[in-house]
Amino acid sequence: MKQYFEEIDLATAGTEAEWLARLDEIGDEVGAFTPLGAEHAAFFLDGNDTLLVCFESVESIRADFPSQRPRAVQIALRHGWSCLVILARKARFYRDCEVLDFFDAQIDESFFDSFRRVLFFGAGPHGYAACTFSLAAPGATVLAIGPQATLDPEIAPWEPRFRSQRSLDFRSRFGFAPAMLDGARTAFIVYDPSVPLDAMHATLFRRPSVTMLRTPALGHDTAAALDRMGVLNTLIEAAMRGRLSAPRFADMMRQRRKDAVYLKDLLKRVARTDHPMLAMIAAQHAHALVKDNADLMEADLAADDLPDQTL
Repeated sequence: MKQYFEEIDLATAGTEAEWLARLDEIGDEVGAFTPLGAEHAAFFLDGNDTLLVCFESVESIRADFPSQRPRAVQIALRHGWSCLVILARKARFYRDCEVLDFFDAQIDESFFDSFRRVLFFGAGPHGYAACTFSLAAPGATVLAIGPQATLDPEIAPWEPRFRSQRSLDFRSRFGFAPAMLDGARTAFIVYDPSVPLDAMHATLFRRPSVTMLRTPALGHDTAAALDRMGVLNTLIEAAMRGRLSAPRFADMMRQRRKDAVYLKDLLKRVARTDHPMLAMIAAQHAHALVKDNADLMEADLAADDLPDQTL
């Protein structure tokens, strides 16, 4: 299946419309491509009986990945999995009726029943969608990073973000994301407790089948931080295989000690406190990281040097 992504190159598409047209072509060969109104589309890659369901922004895919392939596709191709990617052209929290109808249709057709393992994944508004649409696949696993529970002003009047989306309908089908998790086998909610609004949404997700995974000091864009640390795909793969747990996640989080952005932010926060010892420890970590990176760069440059030629 990978050959079709090489023959029809998404990375050279000049416009978003051309990119979607090429993905449609690929869908004809490897699965399916279904437009869902003007602002969404569904891409299905038909692999084995393990299904990764991801919610992704077209803009982010094209900006973040040199191949311009959705993250779900990259992971699925590596493992031979099937994947279903719901693509968003605009930030509408997937509340358009065409998206709701699509998942209702999958329920009616028992689409998800044909897979042995199903994982729903998303971050932020895409995490909201991963949680809420998991209702369509009872027994699925859900991994959501910094998800919103709802934008319903009666439930979340304290949420000042997403002003243009607050008028969307969060009370009808697939509405309140935490309640939609009742059919999931297990769910993992990853969030930064130091981001008050994200923490308030996370509180609404507390349920017996939900494991809360805290990422202190990674910031609002926790998914980007985890990706920068090189653990996001590992996190998805562990959740799919049933190997994700709080201790395993804590092991992954140790990678932040090697993340320059995290250490820089940590230094700023510690500098504002009255803890000189903490500041010294953070500075030592940062210095060690810079030195290690400099040593690696020097070694790479030395390896690239050509030996002197004698004429």
